[in-house]
Amino acid sequence: MAKQVVEVDRVVIRFAGDSGDGMQLTGDRFTSEAAWMGNDLLTLPDFPAEIRAPAGTLPGVSSFQLAFADHDITTPGDQPNVLVAMNPAALKANIADLPRGSDLIVNTDEFTKRNVEKVGYHESPLDDDSLEAYRLHPIALTSMTVEALKEFDVTKKEAERAKNMFALGLLLWLYHRPTEGTIEFLEKKFASKPEIMKANIAAFQAGWSYGETTEEFSVQYEVKPAAMQPGTYRNITGNLALAYGLITASHQSGLRLFLGSYPITPASDILHELSKHKRFGVMTFQAEDEIAGIGAALGASYGGSLAVTTTSGPGIALKSETIGLAVSLELPLIVVDVQRGGPSTGLPTKTEQSDLLQAMFGRNGESPVPIVAPQSPADCFDATVEAARIAVTYRTPVFLLSDGYLANGSEPWCLPEVDSLPVIDPDFATKPNHQAEDGSEEFWAYQRDPQTLARPWAIPGTAGLEHRIGGLEKADGSGNISYDPENHDHMVRLRQAKVDAIADTIPDIEVDDPGGDARILMLGWGSTYGPIGAACQIVRRSGVKVAQAHLRHLNPFPRNLGEVLASYERVVVPEMNLGQLNMLLRSKFLIDTYGYNQVRGLPFKSSELVDVIREISEQMEESS
Repeated sequence: MAKQVVEVDRVVIRFAGDSGDGMQLTGDRFTSEAAWMGNDLLTLPDFPAEIRAPAGTLPGVSSFQLAFADHDITTPGDQPNVLVAMNPAALKANIADLPRGSDLIVNTDEFTKRNVEKVGYHESPLDDDSLEAYRLHPIALTSMTVEALKEFDVTKKEAERAKNMFALGLLLWLYHRPTEGTIEFLEKKFASKPEIMKANIAAFQAGWSYGETTEEFSVQYEVKPAAMQPGTYRNITGNLALAYGLITASHQSGLRLFLGSYPITPASDILHELSKHKRFGVMTFQAEDEIAGIGAALGASYGGSLAVTTTSGPGIALKSETIGLAVSLELPLIVVDVQRGGPSTGLPTKTEQSDLLQAMFGRNGESPVPIVAPQSPADCFDATVEAARIAVTYRTPVFLLSDGYLANGSEPWCLPEVDSLPVIDPDFATKPNHQAEDGSEEFWAYQRDPQTLARPWAIPGTAGLEHRIGGLEKADGSGNISYDPENHDHMVRLRQAKVDAIADTIPDIEVDDPGGDARILMLGWGSTYGPIGAACQIVRRSGVKVAQAHLRHLNPFPRNLGEVLASYERVVVPEMNLGQLNMLLRSKFLIDTYGYNQVRGLPFKSSELVDVIREISEQMEESS
């Protein structure tokens, strides 16, 4: 008998298990199927820093949360509607986030006495009444998978490892998703291991069939496609979008892309991806350390390449001297910082926004550097192209501040039309630019463009453009070494003025204020965009008037930012740090902005920002 299909507008699923249970792969495959169906979606992978964390322990729990909907969404959800817990540790680590009445699917095979006691349960929560608030679905995922694969030539361990595919098949059935894409994926992934491929496909199909035939689930749920602008879409992570942005910037500028990098979580995927694209003229260099990576990149910039170095906060600390050198040399360089929890090694796989002041000031001397920050995984593409435009046009290193949530999270991305992409002109020097006293022509390496204040970029070996560079202070114009006090003061101010001039080519900050009469402005940067936007939408439905604005350019700020801040009675700045942007705003504009700060290694929940907005609104009503 066909089961009833119930239509819902939004679902949040969380898969949780040991780091070796394949939860990231399971979540990624469900995400792909939801994207194929045309849903809007956002994901939140969460995994241990250890490659193989202790099995069955709380620190070893890996999870993947996905929100998919028939409308535009901006967060991966505060709480899951369904939790798949592959063992007691996964249950204990995640049950507090599951709302009452939600679906809870547990793998009963893992709830042995030893596993239960390992995570601090006195008795199995499946045997007491502690889970009565949820729609509990106890399923023997492991043993049913092994039974389904008994005809295949695989070991018991290999069969047990396929339980994530059984769970995936069940969840795809439950939410009325297609299966063809996953089967095709498994055929490609295990093409060199035919028996493993067949076993995983069989486990996947067994999970689907279990949902179809069991009495455990009486209904299926369906989420219709979301209404989106016309175009070609694909699902994309932030790191992948960033890599594609670099390749695009290389194409748009006509420059060969060079990446000098040392692997570090959560930035390594950019190196992995770019290494696949040699046919697009991409050169990747995996250096022995962070300093060598940026040194090679800066050398490539001197040679006329679009140069990039990628890292996270600890790597920025090591690269700081060479970033200062790039400021002095006035050469293009993109410095990608995928921020993570710190200090030191900190929380390598968790997200944070704590490197803003490091990017702003973390070098010796007066060494200003532009800073650009994407707001979503897909926006990493556009922000990267913008960072490249600034670097090449103004002959300066540029910080691109992503973070762990953006890097690993994913969402639908509409492929841009090529004609809409900016043209990035390197405008290389081709001839001498200064007439000497004796009438001869010579090349001055620090002769400046009157609009951008950028110095000429001359490819080494170009006849007549011989010049030298180095870390010592240069005389303006000629580029000769200079210890003159007045020249140093002049050069310091020129480099600052060059960065300030970038504000002339960036758009004004836009404010989302539907009624035009809000008294509260929520101002964010980076990955706080989604939670802030979701919170504003929620409180507006209850009659609270609130405006939202978001900063992409953090140095320099948009020209109209001070005017925007002054037009609201209360400006609230949520950040995943202890108030770094808030400090910059207060010092520059002398306005009493208010910070809301959390440093938990996780993105903000929209619900907590809803509480913040409502509390501030009530306070303002009482005082007026």
